[in-house]
Amino acid sequence: MSNTSNFRKAINESQKKDIVGPNVIANALPIVGSGLILTGLGTYGGLGIINSYPETFSSTFVIAVILELVFFFIVNRVINKNNQSIALPLLSIYSLLSGYTLSGIVYIALGTEGVGIQGVGISAFGCGATFIIARSIGTNLSDQDGMALTKTVQLGLIALLAVIIGQFIFSIFGFYTPSWLEIAFSGLGVFLFAGAAVVDFYVLPRSYNDKQYLAAALSMYLTYINLFVFILRLVISLNDRDNN
Repeated sequence: MSNTSNFRKAINESQKKDIVGPNVIANALPIVGSGLILTGLGTYGGLGIINSYPETFSSTFVIAVILELVFFFIVNRVINKNNQSIALPLLSIYSLLSGYTLSGIVYIALGTEGVGIQGVGISAFGCGATFIIARSIGTNLSDQDGMALTKTVQLGLIALLAVIIGQFIFSIFGFYTPSWLEIAFSGLGVFLFAGAAVVDFYVLPRSYNDKQYLAAALSMYLTYINLFVFILRLVISLNDRDNN
């Protein structure tokens, strides 16, 4: 799961605040769209390496994950300093790295019976549909409902992160999550990040002014990348269960 610390920071900053950036989301959307395109290119490149040089991908995947985390913290710091000339190239590199690390799960999806390219398409379509619905709901939330949803999603994401870390640790020792439990975790992830998409439209205009659109763009980008991953995990899990 991609880093969500900036999401929690935005939540804390938005509490008891009026709208300070009415156009910040509109300003951020081109950056989000460009980032997702670069992520797609990174995924395509990663798939090419998996198919042609699988050993190379195995050895570079961990490096890419580490670099992705490092770049996230660097990008976050540069954005907070409002240095756009440096932030944009760093965001581009971060998006490409994110795509490269995503190529692993996309490769699994393409090789899973009943999933394939249509499963990847369903996941991408699900993100787009969520955006449309979340925008309608999030921009019309009252302060009371907005903060209640925000706190609920925040607590849920913390719990989900703990579960994922636990899954990773157990997998190192050869213990893998049963299919029914994987379906439950993936479904929870979809639910929480769909909620996070709604929260973005409530929180971001109250956290960032119109000139801080890069910070808003990074938050939205992470929401939709994580939503895509959990939808795809859910689709894979459901089909794995049907095939077994």
